[in-house]
Amino acid sequence: MDTYAVIETGGKQYRVEKGSTLLVDRLSADEGEKVNLRAVAFRDKEMVLGKDLEKVKVEATVAGHERGPKIRVFKYRPKKGYRRRAGHRSELTRLEITDLKMLSRKPAGSASATGKPAAKKSEEGGDGS
Repeated sequence: MDTYAVIETGGKQYRVEKGSTLLVDRLSADEGEKVNLRAVAFRDKEMVLGKDLEKVKVEATVAGHERGPKIRVFKYRPKKGYRRRAGHRSELTRLEITDLKMLSRKPAGSASATGKPAAKKSEEGGDGS
């Protein structure tokens, strides 16, 4: 049984395995930089969903920035003299999945983002002098 994860980036979801490459919407990361991706589902021996996904780590390396194929859009109404031509090329990023695993506990970065910073702010602002 192979290990895979479903990740979310740019409002789209992708099924990835370790060593796979995929094209996603342009990311702000530089070429060669490591990126952590948000897991929506993870399957190893069993399916992991919901709250346990905080323990899932999906890491990728930016292989390069590319441009998609040129898409031409042409609107036309017969007998009306209406013609509109437009088009675009998507800005894309190629990712290589380097690490895909389930950690034994939550990573340190997500633990600090719970409620502790909010408690500090309430202590600072209560004095007023």
